Parts: sequence; structure tokens; C-alpha cells
Amino acid sequence: MAVSDFALILVAFLSAYGIRFGFEKGYFDFVAVMIVAPPVFIGLLAAFRLYSPHRFGPAEEFRRIFYAATVGITGVVTLSFWTKAELSRQWVGVSWALCLLLLLGSRRLWHYYVWKARMRGRLTYRTLVVGGNEEAAHLAMVMSAGSAGFEPVGYAPTAGAAADMGELPQVGSIGDLGSVILDLGIECLFVASSGLRERDMATVTKAARQQGIELRVSANIPELLSTRLSAQPLGGVMTFSVWPVRLTGPQAVTKRTFDLLGGSLALVLSVLFWVPIGMAVKLGSKGPVMFRQTRVGRRGREFTLLKFRTMIEGAAAIDVPNDSEGPLFKSKSDPRVTTVGRFLRRWSLDELPQLLNVLRGNMSLVGPRPPLPGEVELYEDWQRDRLEVRPGMTGLWQVRGRSALSFDDYVRLDLFYIENWSLAYDFYLLAKTIPAVFLGRGAS
Repeated sequence: MAVSDFALILVAFLSAYGIRFGFEKGYFDFVAVMIVAPPVFIGLLAAFRLYSPHRFGPAEEFRRIFYAATVGITGVVTLSFWTKAELSRQWVGVSWALCLLLLLGSRRLWHYYVWKARMRGRLTYRTLVVGGNEEAAHLAMVMSAGSAGFEPVGYAPTAGAAADMGELPQVGSIGDLGSVILDLGIECLFVASSGLRERDMATVTKAARQQGIELRVSANIPELLSTRLSAQPLGGVMTFSVWPVRLTGPQAVTKRTFDLLGGSLALVLSVLFWVPIGMAVKLGSKGPVMFRQTRVGRRGREFTLLKFRTMIEGAAAIDVPNDSEGPLFKSKSDPRVTTVGRFLRRWSLDELPQLLNVLRGNMSLVGPRPPLPGEVELYEDWQRDRLEVRPGMTGLWQVRGRSALSFDDYVRLDLFYIENWSLAYDFYLLAKTIPAVFLGRGAS
């Protein structure tokens, strides 16, 4: 990974130079920067622990790459100031953008390679599950899928009620972890924390330290982004402090400012496509160019959502079977969709007018999927929590599978987003939306 990063960083700086100046002439200041930059960037990526990708989720890895690239390019600017080197601001900006783009793309390819290797049984930890309760059984079941990177080879039970561990054999106990690790070539201890006492945990950490192996400990809390957690000792016990997230006050102002700036930029960049799209919609079938529909937004307030029309005129009067369960309508092969509409949906071009909804304040760039009033009437109490924030043009539901998801999956992803919102997470989801749309995952 470091070798590929080195090459890509050099390519980014050379490409930025070619875009700005062409390749006919060279300047000493730029050549010096291009020689120094790659090893410095590699050092920064290592400092951000980006060569231990198995320790971070996708969002956290994105955040660290963004910060590393930004710190690196800031260092270039600072160095040019102190050495009085004359560097083009345009070249610096393009270099930063290309570094970020190439590094993120490279990581995506690396993760795909690792995933394929794990599915073949490579690049996995030989893992001992520590615990024998229901949580330990669940951990063993999840690990058996293979793609998680852990190969469970046995378990060591602890005091308390025992659960059915399936075909996973018992290979020892807490007291003889050292010998078990050596005999079975264990590379990771994965602890079901709900089944261990404090003194048992001390034994496990000692064994992992002495043998120099990986130690993972489950946390009995909902799925959270690591940026919201900080470890703090309390009376000899390690606890997690969870940073609160509420999209009110300063956080709401930050998100709204981001929506206005990002929405305005996206509108300017996309407006040239509006006329040809509108002409294609008009020539493709009878009816208006724009489709207007009532949706439910923040706190249950209704608003008019804008889209390019993708169905035939009078589509609402035609009955079509629903392929989805719950308060959500989906049809895999909707006969009402026009040829032009199918193309627009495939590339999500029909949703461009929603940028106007973002600027009006009805929607956000990133957020939950905007529901219909009839859907909201069928919501259970826990499902109404997704109405705490403005709906978004994209979100986790877009990145994770678009229309291929069930309604409950939509809601769970929306609630996870609300619970873990941050500006960096919005950047991450917007960046992930581009390949999701390009690859057409779950489009209908």
C-alpha cells in the first residue's frame, strides 16, 4: 500500500503540474517539491495509522486520508512561504484534489483485493473466542462468514451460563490461554465482554501482551462511528465516553451552511445538463418536464419535492404491484417508467432538481430518504425518529444499495446516520455516492 501511495502521490503532483503549466518547461521549486512530497506524505499517512486498515471502518479511513492529504499540502504551502519559493496556488489546489482522489481510489481497490483474499481464506486472523455466552456465540457466527477477516478456531469458556457454540470446539480456559495460543497458532483473541469478569479481562490482556497478538473486545453499545468514542479509565476499569450528537444549535447551523455552499456549487456545475434533460423528457413522452410530489420532511412538515418526470402522464391512476414490504413502494420493472426515465433513474439524473429543495431548506444534501405522507401514516413509533432531520438527496441508503434495500434497512441506516452525524461523515457519504451511482447499485 505504501508503494502504491508513493507512486500515486508523485502522479498527482506531476499531473497537477501538467494541467497548470504543461510539460514543456520545469521550475526548480516545483521539481524540489515533487521530490520531497511523496516520502513526506507517506510519513503522514503512517502517522495517521493508515497502513493498519483493518483497524478502521470506511468512514474513519476516509476522514484520516482527508486530514493527512490536507496536512501534507498545508506543509507544502508553509514550506514555500518560509523558503520564498514561488508556487502556483492553482497547482497546489489541483495537487491536493488529485492526491485525495487517487488515495481514496487506491484504498477502494486495496479493500476489494483484501476482501477477495479473505473469501479464499487468506489474510485472516486465526482467532480464539474468549467467552461462552450468547454474545460469544454471535461473534463466532459473524466471524464464520470469512469476509470479516477472522477465522475462529475455538473458544475458551468463562464463568456463567453457557450458550450453544455450534461446531466451534472448546480448546481451553481463561487460565491456560498462553499454552493454547502457542499450540494452535492463535493470532487474535476476540473477547465477548459481557461474559467476563474484571480479573478475567486482566488475564486475557496479559496473555495477548506476552504473546504479541491482536486483542479485540466487544462493546455492548449500538453501532457507532469511532470518532464519537473516547476511552477513559474509571476506578481501574476502562470505560467509553460517547460524544453526543444533536442536529440543533451550532451543529444545525454548520450542516445548513454546508448544504447552502455545496448545493449552490452543485447547481452551478449541473445546470448545463438541465436543458438537454428537459428536452429529452418532453420529446420522450407527453406531459410536463418537472414532476412535483408531496413528501414529508423534518418534524413531519410536508413539502413539494421536485424531480424530472420519469413516468408516463397519468401514471398515478395505473395500479402496479408493490415489490416491497412495509410502508414503502418499489416496483422492479415498473411499466409506467419511460425509456428516457429509465436512463435518468439509472444515473440519478432525475433528482437534480432537488438541489432547489436543498437551497429552499426543505431538504439536505445528505440525510434520510424523503417519505410519502401515506408511508408516514403507517410508521411505527421507532420509525418516526427518522423525521428528526431534513431528508437528503443522498445518504447511507443510497451508498449501501439504493432501491435494493428493505424498508426496515432504510430506517436502520437513517437512524445510524442521525446518531452519528458529523461534517466529515457528510463528506464521506457524498464521496461514496459517486461510485454508487456510477456502478448503478440497486438502481431502479
